[in-house]
Amino acid sequence: MNPSEEFLEQGISQQNLRKASCMTVATLAYQSLGVVYGDLSTSPLYVYKTTFSGKLSLHENDEEIYGVFSFIFWTFTLIALFKYTLIVMSADDNGEGGTFALYSLLCRHARLSILPNQQATDEKLSAYATHGSVETWQSSALKSFFEKHPRFRTGLFILVLLGTCMAIGDGVLTPTISVLSAVSGVRLKITALHENYVVLISCVIIVGLFSLQHHGTNRVAFMFAPIVTAWLLCISSIGIYNIFRWNPHIFHALSPVYMLKFLKRTGIEGWISLGGVVLSITGVETMFADLGHFSSLSIRVAFSFLVYPCLVLAYMGEAAFLSKHHEDIQRSFYKAIPEAVFWPVFIVATFAAVVGSQAVISATFSIISQCCALNCFPFVKIIHTSSKIYGQIYIPEVNWILMCLCLAVTIGLRDTNMMGHAYGLAVTTVMFVTTCLMALVMIIVWKQRIAIAVAFLVIFGSMELLYISASVYKIPEGGWIPLALSFIFMAIMYIWNYGTTKKHEFDVENKVSMNRIVCLGPSLGMVRVPGIGLIYTNLVSGVPAVFGHFVTNLPAFHQVLVFVCVKSIQVPYISEKDRLMISRVGPKEYCMFRCIVRYGYKDPQQENYDFENRLVSGIVQFVEAEEDTTLKTTFISSCGREVGNMDIEKFDAQNQDHSFTNSKSSDILETKIWKGHEGGAPLKDESLHILRAKESGVAFILGHSYAKAKKSSSIVKKFAINVVYSFLSKNCREPDVVLNVPHTSLLEVGMIYHV
Repeated sequence: MNPSEEFLEQGISQQNLRKASCMTVATLAYQSLGVVYGDLSTSPLYVYKTTFSGKLSLHENDEEIYGVFSFIFWTFTLIALFKYTLIVMSADDNGEGGTFALYSLLCRHARLSILPNQQATDEKLSAYATHGSVETWQSSALKSFFEKHPRFRTGLFILVLLGTCMAIGDGVLTPTISVLSAVSGVRLKITALHENYVVLISCVIIVGLFSLQHHGTNRVAFMFAPIVTAWLLCISSIGIYNIFRWNPHIFHALSPVYMLKFLKRTGIEGWISLGGVVLSITGVETMFADLGHFSSLSIRVAFSFLVYPCLVLAYMGEAAFLSKHHEDIQRSFYKAIPEAVFWPVFIVATFAAVVGSQAVISATFSIISQCCALNCFPFVKIIHTSSKIYGQIYIPEVNWILMCLCLAVTIGLRDTNMMGHAYGLAVTTVMFVTTCLMALVMIIVWKQRIAIAVAFLVIFGSMELLYISASVYKIPEGGWIPLALSFIFMAIMYIWNYGTTKKHEFDVENKVSMNRIVCLGPSLGMVRVPGIGLIYTNLVSGVPAVFGHFVTNLPAFHQVLVFVCVKSIQVPYISEKDRLMISRVGPKEYCMFRCIVRYGYKDPQQENYDFENRLVSGIVQFVEAEEDTTLKTTFISSCGREVGNMDIEKFDAQNQDHSFTNSKSSDILETKIWKGHEGGAPLKDESLHILRAKESGVAFILGHSYAKAKKSSSIVKKFAINVVYSFLSKNCREPDVVLNVPHTSLLEVGMIYHV
């Protein structure tokens, strides 16, 4: 593999990007056209049509057309070019973008983490780095404010969920409005074609689009990039043609004065119509959300040198055509196409509409994956379609749910104007959430002066609030759809996060004492059986209640016990050398260990390698390198009877300082073992004991918890826990499937906890 290909496959990493050749960046920029910019580039299909719907159609003259184009140009320039391309794209989280990426940055720098089990050792990870700029009094004051007011932390979390859910709503609305707008153009040439057939053709195309998703982003990108490129060149060429043919003076409308004239002449109707103007920037949030699939430089290059100029020319050309054809305002896009090239452009438009949907579908998969890792969404099957680029994923359940929702909206509404009203509200809400988070990132992460963050918030936030207010007015005319979808997704996410948080609190409060279990051993007839027992727990310290429940009902446990904690950390990726963190639990003679398996929120949590061998190899390496810890353990063990009376958690805490990160593969360990047998340094007795236990077999012990609301709980809480959370728990991916545990070696221990 040559260096360019290597950097292409690893292009999501900022470190690799610095080394990438110009050819690699150009290739990534070309690929991004097929995934990132499809949605944004198809906006001309419906922007003018939606803007001039309603009462504004009574004001169809040159002044209004100039004013609308001026709004489109400045909105597109300020928000898409300046806000997102120049500013927001710089706030990536180790190459990842999106709402949760911004929130992850804030969580690490301001300790707003919603994840349990966070440890000081996690902050030593290279991807976790929070050092850099000198702390300012503004950033310190803001951090202190969030620490002292938990309600504001919760409010920020809910704001993030709102933006996330609205972004998921985009995944439903984009395919419907893009495909239906493109297909409806055929009725200009085939006037006898009934609306039902247009809807049917749109549904067939939508089904085909979602059926392609399992092939993966990489293949889809190379298939779709030529289509988007051809589409952008087509609409820009037609725009140039219309400018010179119908109104060469249309460039005067670039003056912002025409925006003021537009609002002055049209009044409230003009303000309401801004809900259609905002459709010109649908897809800019997708640029940021899909950052992990490519790189910030490649996305910026594609937008600045191709997407931006082509779309400006397209909107300008359509405005030039409309200035001379007021009567064609509701079908302006296809009417503005020269007769000789209508059918080729129609075919390209239909394909481009399909591609436009790909951007938000890919972004939705990324969002759901992040939500699962951050305990905000039930576990679903996540398939990584590329062995090299972790950001390229496919989620079957989400894919088919989105398809069904798209079909329902397409068949139910049938009107692109109503879809546009719904679409505008979803888009503007996500943008406003991003603006709020970016203002916090500027102060807390970038250590900028508060005046700069306030200026950013006022300039862009005021624009987005203007568009939100216009879109809110359209709630009865379709704007209720994203609100309903967002409410459903927010309820699912919040309830799931609340339930998992309470489960962790229950586990922490009900940790058992190993000393008590050992003391009860003779009365229970407890024995140690051959083999290794892996006990999965949410705890990073102490002994989980599930183990106590297990040994009191079945008084036997394995020669070697390993408490395995699988946890997520608020960084995108964790390298394999930092994956496992191993420490000893209790005195040496107990032969118990703790292994913390760490993942980033973009890492695949299904182990594709032999986890058992890697874990045993890591434990043996820990034992072999444990000289200092062994001396300390031996010293404590020799102090009379103190070990028997000592709390196991104190011992566990002491050994946290001597944790061992498994930085070597199992192949290296196996080589060392064979060398030891061939005359090299022999392994310690405990290491040989562990290897013999491995030969006897490995058992996996998982707790299967059932949540119940307390009798004193409110009706709302009982419904949320006993009905919604219980339903989600029973129908999501089981932990043994997520962890890839072999069923022949699985033991499940059932427990009920009350919240």
